[in-house]
Amino acid sequence: MPNGSASSGSASGAYATDYHAPVMASEVCSGLITTPTGCYVDATAGGGGHTEALLDALAPEGRVVAIDQDPEALRAVGDRLSGAVKADRLHLVRGNFRALPRLLRDAGFSEVDGLLLDLGVSSHQIDVPERGFSFQAEGPLDMRMDPEGRLTARTIVNEWSHGDLADVMRRYGEERYAGVLATAILEARPLDTTAELTNAIREEVPDHVVTKTLARVFQGLRIAVNGELEALESVLEDSVEVLPTGRRIAVLSYHSLEDRRAKRFLRYGNFDGTPQRDLYGTLIAPFAPIDASPQTATEAEIEANPRARSARLRIAERQSNADAGPIMP
Repeated sequence: MPNGSASSGSASGAYATDYHAPVMASEVCSGLITTPTGCYVDATAGGGGHTEALLDALAPEGRVVAIDQDPEALRAVGDRLSGAVKADRLHLVRGNFRALPRLLRDAGFSEVDGLLLDLGVSSHQIDVPERGFSFQAEGPLDMRMDPEGRLTARTIVNEWSHGDLADVMRRYGEERYAGVLATAILEARPLDTTAELTNAIREEVPDHVVTKTLARVFQGLRIAVNGELEALESVLEDSVEVLPTGRRIAVLSYHSLEDRRAKRFLRYGNFDGTPQRDLYGTLIAPFAPIDASPQTATEAEIEANPRARSARLRIAERQSNADAGPIMP
């Protein structure tokens, strides 16, 4: 999740560290919190910026469950917010949010008062070459958010077929040169480092689109390695189970593949964007969006951290089918 920093009208800067700087922290808290004494989930804790912002915005009785599949991220949160852990206000849970109901049950919760999903890769993961997420520094072709995961980017680029490679770059990276690049990768095998992959790609595309092409290819590989879109769909569906009526979900996305899924589910309760209506023409959907359009970071926040530029924040409120209303534009 490429996270932003301080901005006018945003508390993000107060919660930024070298590890992590949360995007739109004040907007997330003001839109998500409906019950200050309740329990809220930061399902992508990262370095704990949003977690700390939520704790500060809640009443002293309020609690946060911080979930992350990266043990390094959880250690950073635990070190940063050790006082909240000792006070039983913060519960640290390691796992992938695709298993949200089970993770919450194991932590002693069945329902919660709010759920935050800050999607994608963290600033820290991008900035550490050994994780292999960035084409701007040499590192192993890894890209696992969970270091215990089986699939790596090295496996994909060295073992997958031309068709499967092209499909990854086309579907998850939205890369128009996918077929040409898949051929180049096959011819350059074996590839062990991000620099080797970068060089293979660089030779196949015009100079003026090299950077954007590399970003799309690395995004596609990362999404495939971590099963990100499948996990997102799973947690959105599961959110209906853990959020009671009147409680909210906030989703921060950073590219169209994520945002499209979030938008459709929060409007229609499905991922194909097809509204379902009852006999009276009333929309049947588990959530009602708070705003018709997503919130974006301010120019000041983007200037402080350009990674906030692509962020889109969508907030929706859980409703019963009986309360479902008309589709928002």
